[in-house]
Amino acid sequence: MNPVSFDFSLEFARAMDQQDPLRQFREKFYIPERNGNPVLYFCGNSLGLQPRTTGSYIGRHLEKWAEKGVEGHFDGPLPWVDARKPSRPILADLLGAHPDEVVAMNSLSVNLHLLMVSFYRPKGKKFKILTEAGAFPSDQYILASQVQFHGYSPEEAIIELVPRPGEQLLRTSEIIEQIHKHQDELALVMMSGVQYYTGQFFDLQAISGAASRYGIKVGFDLAHAIGNVPLSLHDWGVDFASWCSYKYLNSGPGNVSGIFVHQKHGSNKDIPRFAGWWGHNEKRRFLMEKGFDAMPGADGWLLSNDPVLGLAAHQASLDIFAAAGMEKIRAKSELLTAYLEFVIRKTIGNPEEFTLITPSKPSERGCQLSLFLHQGGREKFELWTAQGLVADWRNPNVIRLAPVPLYNSFEDIYAFGKLMQLSQGDSR
Repeated sequence: MNPVSFDFSLEFARAMDQQDPLRQFREKFYIPERNGNPVLYFCGNSLGLQPRTTGSYIGRHLEKWAEKGVEGHFDGPLPWVDARKPSRPILADLLGAHPDEVVAMNSLSVNLHLLMVSFYRPKGKKFKILTEAGAFPSDQYILASQVQFHGYSPEEAIIELVPRPGEQLLRTSEIIEQIHKHQDELALVMMSGVQYYTGQFFDLQAISGAASRYGIKVGFDLAHAIGNVPLSLHDWGVDFASWCSYKYLNSGPGNVSGIFVHQKHGSNKDIPRFAGWWGHNEKRRFLMEKGFDAMPGADGWLLSNDPVLGLAAHQASLDIFAAAGMEKIRAKSELLTAYLEFVIRKTIGNPEEFTLITPSKPSERGCQLSLFLHQGGREKFELWTAQGLVADWRNPNVIRLAPVPLYNSFEDIYAFGKLMQLSQGDSR
């Protein structure tokens, strides 16, 4: 898996950090402190840390607002009417998309609803949706309300994929098998890119290819995937996707989402959609005329004018991604997460005390490990939290740990190992 021979020592961790090509990027983020000391922040899968440049990016627009008022929509090097456009090439790179296939807009749940208006088109016996069991609650609510809107019950219209008995993860072969089995009933396959609870990175290429063979539309919720794992949505033939920007994209709590719509759909103005002013032909937008004329590409799904301040925060982080490069980010992610797995197994020791429910194969996970503690999980989590860990508890007994390559270090992993070691009563 890795040519590096890991060692649980401070010297090893510092040596790894010294040779890390991304080591300078940690300094580009604010690291929260507790009692005057930096925390061990492994919660970027819930909320990414703030880039130090975010305030200045937003500040430019606050100054412009103060100085120009409404004229800021058309004045200056970046008129507000075009506020979303600088994000497009970087988002396209992160998603493996063409620039016209992506746009930053709205929030994740809103976008998924909008996209399902276009791509969930039940007809006759083809009305069912295939998804994973235990999807994030908002996705469950979205799917249920969409099928109900079309007059179906969730119980009859939603097929949930469940792992084999005694297993935590879905096998790609079984996902493909279920698509084949239900090919005459499925109107849509919609799943997570990376499963929020287990951290499993689904084989999106295989899933999309299988669905496409039967003319079934396929879409993905990439909240835990974008900025975390390599994506090639265009080449994989994915029909649509959406994501949020406040996890791995470090763009601030509740900040702007975005959508991907494949080029094969982007020029089709006959696709049903909910229309809005900003999705209308921008050359005629201010003529204030009747008759919606969708812009080509993903822009044709826009509704409202751009959230300028939110997009400024978004851009501060995206520019860091552009400077770092996703290839280097992924390489460090695999190494850092592998080291965390090594340290957990080395420190806890007794395999009967825990299970890592995230895949061990790097290609099947991002930078998250979900640690299932068989006994005393909540007590350990609260103890570790009191000692400086910021991670995420999920009932009934899972701690999600996300070492983010842009700002987490190998020394962070070592420090967490020492914390675990002390909680085991081992002071070595």
